[in-house]
Amino acid sequence: MRTLCASTLIGELFVIGFAGLVAMKDPDLAMSTVWTVSGVAMFLCVVLCGLVTRPGGVQLGWALQIALILSGFFVPTMCFLGAVFAALWWASVHYGRKIDEAKARFAAQAASTEAGAGAS
Repeated sequence: MRTLCASTLIGELFVIGFAGLVAMKDPDLAMSTVWTVSGVAMFLCVVLCGLVTRPGGVQLGWALQIALILSGFFVPTMCFLGAVFAALWWASVHYGRKIDEAKARFAAQAASTEAGAGAS
């Protein structure tokens, strides 16, 4: 799960950076505000890459997805991109857990096969 979620978060990091560039062109938004918000969101993406497997990591990832969708009020394209990344986040968590379960079953099967071969 960690690899899939981290890949999604790194992709989001780039999208947030590019969205900051787009938001910077809006005369109603202060450049310092745009880059503070973008910088914090980009930093959270990097931090969440390491926290995803810890308790609350997935929930923090969901909070980031919601924040990205809500950022669409300031940069309209982010509504769409936020929804796309929320779907990718769901897929990363869902299929990542399935992969982790399959790996655990495979490891248990290999260990029991190895233990059976060693007893002979």
